[in-house]
Amino acid sequence: MRAVITGGTGGIGFAIASHFGKAGYHIVLADLNQSLLQQKTDELSSQGIAADYCVLDVTDQQAIEECARRFPADILVNNAGIQHVARLEDFPPEKWALLLSVMLTGPAMLTRAMLPYMRNNNFGRVINIGSIHAVIASPFKSAYVAAKHGLLGFSKVVALENADKNFTINTICPAYVKTPLVEQQIAAQAKEHNLTEQQVIEQIMLAPMPQKAFIDVSEIAEMAAFLCQDGARHMTAQTLILDGGWTAR
Repeated sequence: MRAVITGGTGGIGFAIASHFGKAGYHIVLADLNQSLLQQKTDELSSQGIAADYCVLDVTDQQAIEECARRFPADILVNNAGIQHVARLEDFPPEKWALLLSVMLTGPAMLTRAMLPYMRNNNFGRVINIGSIHAVIASPFKSAYVAAKHGLLGFSKVVALENADKNFTINTICPAYVKTPLVEQQIAAQAKEHNLTEQQVIEQIMLAPMPQKAFIDVSEIAEMAAFLCQDGARHMTAQTLILDGGWTAR
């Protein structure tokens, strides 16, 4: 089976790719940077994993359709994401539109492109990588929160439309994950709030989380793999939250 993973060269995406590859899936990394894609694909291949890559801009409809033509997916992981932090009145309209395009329209259009193959084979698994911000909100992240909330509604509709097939679509929603993107946010917030990086971690990022720990990329990869197993064949349109108790309050 083939698994196509967007944002495949990043921390979460590559962890999922490695985990799925070791389980015997044919991996296709989809991302923007061709040289990095080649490097990461070679890394998988050196481990005996069957791997290819696709240069993909998820905001480009033609590129989406070409990726689906070249690499029709049994499993699609919509993981590509970006962030911009600002008050709404200071949020550049073009940046707001870009975040929605990458994290909501992109997953929708890529799923749309992959669906005919999945339906024809009577098998498909779409796994959206959401966020704790798909179920709660934080200030200064209006576009990100809107996109991640939108993924949940999108998934419910697609699940209903394809309930006649062996097809599921679910969204994994972790709290903060220790990735290079989050490392950059820690440094930026430390400067903005005049705090040390450790204070940012303790007082801002992990403060609402009872377990006081970052989510590890391996947890997300293992949950994604479970969603592809027979034991999860009737789990669809669900929001799977990894938040260390954050939303229990």
